[in-house]
Amino acid sequence: MRVLIVDDEPLARSTLESTLRSRPDIEGLETAADGCEALGLLDRHSYDVVLLDIQMPELSGIELADRLKSRKSGVPSIVFVTAHNQHAVAAFERHAVDYVLKPFSEERIHAALDRAARQSQSERLARLMELLPQLETLVKKPAKLAIKTKGRIVFVDPADIAVVEAQGNYVLLERLSGSYLLRESISAVAEKLKPYGFIRIHRSVLVNTAYVEEIQPWETGEYVLVIKGGKELTVSRTYKNNLKSITQAWVGSTAQPAE
Repeated sequence: MRVLIVDDEPLARSTLESTLRSRPDIEGLETAADGCEALGLLDRHSYDVVLLDIQMPELSGIELADRLKSRKSGVPSIVFVTAHNQHAVAAFERHAVDYVLKPFSEERIHAALDRAARQSQSERLARLMELLPQLETLVKKPAKLAIKTKGRIVFVDPADIAVVEAQGNYVLLERLSGSYLLRESISAVAEKLKPYGFIRIHRSVLVNTAYVEEIQPWETGEYVLVIKGGKELTVSRTYKNNLKSITQAWVGSTAQPAE
């Protein structure tokens, strides 16, 4: 069985890859960091199963799946990896969709892969054709944040924000290139950004979990997050349990922060 993992989160990719390499029925395993890279691999190689993240920049998992349905070389079994709420997942199930809900366990990954591997070619295409219209209504592109700056209103995609830091009566929305200063409380911003994968790691700091590349434990019992671009952020003791939303989804339940 040849498998392709498509996810823009490095820790998600590495965890899925580590989990699948233990399976004796895996003959080939490759990864792609986004939908565009995945299309290139799918044009050159054939796969039996694709583990596909739904929310990705530029080309979403849904858009990639839509392109796959017209492939002449055959449609692979698709297992969607999603962080959507239970109501969305229940709808997926009603339409016979294979999915893995984040945070996931190794057992859940194996069960989904077993199910996908049993699908015939005709079942793969039928499920995909039935699935796409439903996903398009359930999954919306994230709303943009409206920010007043220098007499203008700028719209920012939450997925582009890596870190949010409180600065007095303001919060600084930091991207990998550029930043915006917003007159708002950190608590109010935390509530607005929670649906987009942000967690609080300090009373004055939020981080977008999609940008986290490493979690480094210190002997003091604290943790340091390394995000894309190399910036390091210290996790205060008060908020260290929030890391569980990352470790359960990407590293496994045995790697949770100590209580």
